[in-house]
Amino acid sequence: MVVVGVDFAPMTTRCPSCGADATGKFCSSCGAPLAGALCSNCRAPLTPGAKFCHRCGAPAGVNAAASASPSGVGNALPWAVAGIALLALIALAAGQRFGRPREEPQPVDAPFAAPGAAPGRAPDISSMSPAERAERLYDRIMSTAERGKVDSVRFFLPMAMQAYAAIGDLSVDQHYDVGRLAEVGGEQAVVAAHADSILAKQPTHLLGLLLASRAAGLRNDRAGAQRYLERLARASSAEMRKALPEYELHRNDIESAMAEYRRAGGK
Repeated sequence: MVVVGVDFAPMTTRCPSCGADATGKFCSSCGAPLAGALCSNCRAPLTPGAKFCHRCGAPAGVNAAASASPSGVGNALPWAVAGIALLALIALAAGQRFGRPREEPQPVDAPFAAPGAAPGRAPDISSMSPAERAERLYDRIMSTAERGKVDSVRFFLPMAMQAYAAIGDLSVDQHYDVGRLAEVGGEQAVVAAHADSILAKQPTHLLGLLLASRAAGLRNDRAGAQRYLERLARASSAEMRKALPEYELHRNDIESAMAEYRRAGGK
């Protein structure tokens, strides 16, 4: 039997971001991802209406997807720009080093210098894995942020995000690192996404609860931030007995969160 006159029109749905009628994988009105959309950076499934990828933190939407090149040129371009910027920075630092009196201390803003390392030959960054580059950048950014060097943070933050995106599947510790970097950059949605990634697998993980509290604070939800800190305080004894490596790495952050909870009236 032949069916004549049937119109196989594409299924229309309502965009969760702007409310417009939409078809396909991205909204034609605002560019927000719809059901079936994939992250242009890591190819993870995107939550409809999401602004950032929950796995790697890359911007979501039709503009981000369109900018990705099938040949990989789009992904390589940020690395090329970052590499050129890094070479320029190294050249500038070298010129400053040989142009100043010998007794003046060496600057500490070189992004890949290990904290506390003695002055000397710069490390060969081409031999570093993406995880090693990401870790070095994380340490440098958090250190400069503590000293209030806003310009340095803004310069190195995109490089750090690219380094973590190049890793692929992130560990719990790496999810926490990206969340903390996003917090420094004021990206509440990215902080929340990486907190959710941790808590989805381990609901009482202290770093996930800590990130969730920071995300609530960024959106001025003080009550929500305190609720997450309360959950962290209740879980802390049992969790710390697990002696997870990431707990030791970020012990100061956990202890600071506990102190913040007590200052707010928690017990």
